[in-house]
Amino acid sequence: MEKLLSPLINSWRTPELRRKILITAALFVVFRIFAHIPIPGVDRTKLASLFSQNQFLGLLDIFSGGTLVNFSIMALGLNPYINASIILQLLTIVFPKLEELQKEGEYGREKINQYTRFLAVPLAVLQSIGMFALLRNQGIVASSDPLSLISIVVTMTAGTVFVMWLGELITEYGIGNGISLLIFAGIVGRLPVSLAKTATVVTPESITNTILFAGLAVVVIAATVFVNEAVRRITVHYARRIRGNKMYGGNTSYLPLRVNQAGVIPIIFAVSLVLLPSLVGGFLAQVNNPLAGNIGRLLTNIFNPNGISYNVIYFLLVIGFTYFYTAITFNPTKISGEIQKHGGFIPGIRPGAPTASYLNYILTRITLAGALFLGTIAIFPSIARGTTGVTTLLVGGTSVLIVVSVVLEAVKSLEAQLVMRNYEGFLKE
Repeated sequence: MEKLLSPLINSWRTPELRRKILITAALFVVFRIFAHIPIPGVDRTKLASLFSQNQFLGLLDIFSGGTLVNFSIMALGLNPYINASIILQLLTIVFPKLEELQKEGEYGREKINQYTRFLAVPLAVLQSIGMFALLRNQGIVASSDPLSLISIVVTMTAGTVFVMWLGELITEYGIGNGISLLIFAGIVGRLPVSLAKTATVVTPESITNTILFAGLAVVVIAATVFVNEAVRRITVHYARRIRGNKMYGGNTSYLPLRVNQAGVIPIIFAVSLVLLPSLVGGFLAQVNNPLAGNIGRLLTNIFNPNGISYNVIYFLLVIGFTYFYTAITFNPTKISGEIQKHGGFIPGIRPGAPTASYLNYILTRITLAGALFLGTIAIFPSIARGTTGVTTLLVGGTSVLIVVSVVLEAVKSLEAQLVMRNYEGFLKE
């Protein structure tokens, strides 16, 4: 704890970093104020009921920063931006020009961020139209005339652009990644409401279960920190090279392979896929055709979020997507080529194809540990609910993973800026 708080204390003592922290806090306040300005014409009671019954909408609410459940003017939040960034990341593998742009340092990253923002706007329009259709079918939006549709679509798209702008301001003038910090603020902002609900239903008989739940939460947070920071270090030696009268190389470094190489992306992919059959089943169950109704009820029963089959399928999908995403983001052949080009080699392994095979061998095994961890995190709410019986304080494993990752990233950013200032002071002296 002292190691975690030390960068925060030292940053607050530094005027420049204290200003960045205050700017970030002020933008958080602006974000939370706008998150509570609702779009008119929406039945809030029916909306809360819909979100409590639909885990997919709950996941969207997480990535909107908690604005979707209020159906505020920033209801879509950062969902279109996140979807656009995932699409561009996948397109980078398909189109070589995007891959070359990604390698062009700061300029390339800025261009890709610009493309992401441009793509997020049409995605926001499509998602707002889909959200309007869903709410109208559920009777949550009373009016269905074209003017209401246009006003809601324009408001929600403008809200997405506004929250992206807030994220950019935090990135430029605050601390850490603004998009990640806004998602973090939305998740943490709903925690007091959950605590208040738990306090109203706690009885002497349920105190033990609540304490058990708190213990499970601490274990999950500690495990998330451990796995997020865990790496397998591969030793790389560099041969000595003589150019003119100077000798280069001859040193040793390490290639860090992260246990959780894919982050939270596999959970997003898996939950989107595993919840689709239940949505289709709910639609088919309302059709007059008996066969379609039977199929719909079967899908609803199999993919019931509280059922065993749902959690088993969800767990296996997370493992599969973890391997898939790791395979498309980490190329052992390319890494092997880079090591060989710079005169490096792994002790006991020949350069070239044998090195790529060795890296793939190591990565496959450490990814299994990361995949099992992500799968367990994904179904953690069901495990905690069955173990403790506490339902009001459940925070999804995805939320825990995001919060821990963002906190670690922010602390590392502060540490890096403190180190940079120390170097600047040394050079001035």
